[in-house]
Amino acid sequence: MGTITARKRKNGSVGYRARLRVMRDGVTYHETETFDRRPAAAAWMKKREQELAKPGAIAGAIAVDPTLAKAIDRYTEESIKDIGRTKAQVLKSIKTYDIAKMPCSTIKSKDIIEFLQSLTGKPQTVGNYASHLAAVFAIARPMWDFRLDEQEMKDAIKVARRMGIISRSIQRSRRPTLEELDLLLGHFIDRRKKIPQAVPMHKVIVFALFSARRQEEITRVAWNDFQKEHKRILVRDMKHPGEKIGNDMWVDLPDEAVRIIESMPSSKPEIFPYSTDAITANFTRACKLLDIKDLRFHDLRHEGVSRLFEMGWNIPHVAAVSGHRSWVSLKRYTHIRETGDKYAGWHGLQLAIDTK
Repeated sequence: MGTITARKRKNGSVGYRARLRVMRDGVTYHETETFDRRPAAAAWMKKREQELAKPGAIAGAIAVDPTLAKAIDRYTEESIKDIGRTKAQVLKSIKTYDIAKMPCSTIKSKDIIEFLQSLTGKPQTVGNYASHLAAVFAIARPMWDFRLDEQEMKDAIKVARRMGIISRSIQRSRRPTLEELDLLLGHFIDRRKKIPQAVPMHKVIVFALFSARRQEEITRVAWNDFQKEHKRILVRDMKHPGEKIGNDMWVDLPDEAVRIIESMPSSKPEIFPYSTDAITANFTRACKLLDIKDLRFHDLRHEGVSRLFEMGWNIPHVAAVSGHRSWVSLKRYTHIRETGDKYAGWHGLQLAIDTK
């Protein structure tokens, strides 16, 4: 079973794409070729149908030219680096689309663009899908001899970006107000009093704010990684564009963050022995309950970095806290004017310290 689709090329000529789909014994095989004339496309399709009708032909074709889904599986299984939960979820989702059923050698830039167009998310989200898929294309041929053409992927991304199908992530500028923080702390302190075993989110939130640490980094910090005398912690596996595992880095702690750490019990190896899922769920539910709009936990890091610039800190000083290896990433904050510390005298800090 196959179809022939006429497509106009950039030079004005017309190409005919023959797409063959054969199902046998519960196995589906796809193959695609493009021709200058429709009769040639029809002849190829007829010939391939006859060849694939022979016993074992489909199994042999799949073995020699595995599907994109197989390439994704192998990438996920053999990647030494921790590819991260989000990337793993995206790759798993891609496997549910028709493009994942296509043999690697048949996937062209148009197929990739059609796949990206079929996604319903915002251009920034679609861009993430393209980026994660590109990682598979980058290593499939040199590492496993899978016939994925990296240039087809690069061409697809170039076109998709120009057509507005994908775009870079928009930098958020949302910052919590003192009133919102007071509401959150009050909510979690009351909850902690009622349910002593609940996550002390009031301490987690205040530490995230003053330390400018990411959520996953907070949950990994151990007591052995805390040097009180030097006011610093060792952040293990810090987020980095090229590396994640083993990317350990010492970062400075403002006095407020040190005080929060000192208020935590030391009965477990980790200072904040809680899961990221629990922190996210608690924070999201509280914002919804308190009618706090469009505030995410990661916005606390943005607030923490912004505060340091407002206090008059320079880029190297701020980077020593935030952990940014490239100062270019901090240029987005250089427009912030020195206005002092709006958290000076804020009662929320002492409240978080005093409440278990």
